[in-house]
Amino acid sequence: MARTFAYLRVSTNDQTTANQMQEIEAAGFAVDPRRVVTETVSGSSAIEQRPGFMRLLDRLEAGDVLVVSRMDRLGRNTIDVVASVDRLAAMGVRVHCLALGGADLTSPAGRMVMTVLAATAQFERDLLIERTQAGLARAKSEGATFGRPATLDDATRDAVLAGLASGASVSALAKQHGTSRQTIMRARDAVTA
Repeated sequence: MARTFAYLRVSTNDQTTANQMQEIEAAGFAVDPRRVVTETVSGSSAIEQRPGFMRLLDRLEAGDVLVVSRMDRLGRNTIDVVASVDRLAAMGVRVHCLALGGADLTSPAGRMVMTVLAATAQFERDLLIERTQAGLARAKSEGATFGRPATLDDATRDAVLAGLASGASVSALAKQHGTSRQTIMRARDAVTA
């Protein structure tokens, strides 16, 4: 007899899987609470790096059904999503994605739709990264500075370097200037680099 499982994933601790479960129930899937797997892990993490999903794989058997609300719950990388669905199909598990009208991703039509949509999502993500990098490069060329402001002003940095040159310890200089040892070591290393 086929069992139905649900895989619910969020990326951060301040998110909840409640909406995903509500969507699955609204679509008519009755999932025993013991067969609901939830986890908090980035979608960019490979399946093998998701402990909840790996435990789920151990529980699934041929004929079972796995329901996800959206394809990106399985991953954001096209290759990873397709490999995960292939792995489940090889086990005899059907994968239903609610965002695709409940389509079985292991069927030929479902696989085609899944592959096209996953590739499109990855393309969009790659474009976003490319645009972000172009914007950062433009801002940098216009003189923008990034990162945290320097902890030491120029006069203090010069005093720290003079103290190091005269043999003062990193700890003593950190205490004298009210900063951390790491800040003193960064100032020292910036000169030797």
